[in-house]
Amino acid sequence: MDLDTVLQTSETLLQPLAESMNRPEPNRLDVVVIPENLVEAVKILVDNHWGYLATISGLDHPAAVEEGAEPDGTLEAIYHFCEGPAVTSLRVSVPYANPVIPTICELVPVATLFERELMELFGIVCEGTPTTDHLILPEGWPEGVYPLRKSFTGFSQS
Repeated sequence: MDLDTVLQTSETLLQPLAESMNRPEPNRLDVVVIPENLVEAVKILVDNHWGYLATISGLDHPAAVEEGAEPDGTLEAIYHFCEGPAVTSLRVSVPYANPVIPTICELVPVATLFERELMELFGIVCEGTPTTDHLILPEGWPEGVYPLRKSFTGFSQS
């Protein structure tokens, strides 16, 4: 099956759940889904044997903030599924105020590693993930400090 047909298949499968779709590169399909549709979108890919979960990445999109105001913005989890050279990415955005997405571990058990990384480094809560132990950061790491958020500037030396 050629690359365009493979991507068209994933596009057709995910169309009912997509808020939007685009092809930023010839081998990629980006699909924006709301958190409530994430598990169903993953289930569709898994049930149709469309690729495998390669990774989950996170992005921080802070809003412009006035001095002294509470930070606002969104966090994004991107679920990259690969089928040969074709990549379908499920993009899920959540607000800083409630950074919660459902786990996909019942469908893709290895996702717990990526979900733990999202929780530790971005503060995105993957509700229902089976293990929440630290994966990367040391046990004494301060609660609520997320080193991959753009607001993190390191620790001051005293």
